[in-house]
Amino acid sequence: MPALIDFVGVVSDAGALMVVGGPDFLSVFDKPQRDALAMLFLRLRDHQNTAAQLLWGLWLFPLGILVYRSRFLPRFVGVWLIINGFAYVIMSFTGLLLPQYLDKVFIIAQPALLGEIVLTLWLVIKGAKPPALDATGSSSATAW
Repeated sequence: MPALIDFVGVVSDAGALMVVGGPDFLSVFDKPQRDALAMLFLRLRDHQNTAAQLLWGLWLFPLGILVYRSRFLPRFVGVWLIINGFAYVIMSFTGLLLPQYLDKVFIIAQPALLGEIVLTLWLVIKGAKPPALDATGSSSATAW
């Protein structure tokens, strides 16, 4: 879903570029009006990203729970992912309700936002450690 939102968001970016670049039919608007329309498209894109942060955070809750319960990865990674999800949700609501504080909340949330990077680096460097097979399970696998 977030990828779809980003894909649709390109329309706002293209709209801003079209208004500034100016096809012939936009000549009925003077320069300040075109600048205001371009700013409208850019702000719509920013609001779209703020709303998408809610989805970015919500998907991290089930992922964090699965990582925590799976025991393939360390449990602290699952906890960090859940905290990362809360950080995105808080940033989204701050951007929607109190946008003047979004920069401060973003700075405070930086350590929490590294949860996804920690998961990626852990998988790339250490990998997941599947549980060892017991003696009966490994002998039956070789019999096939």
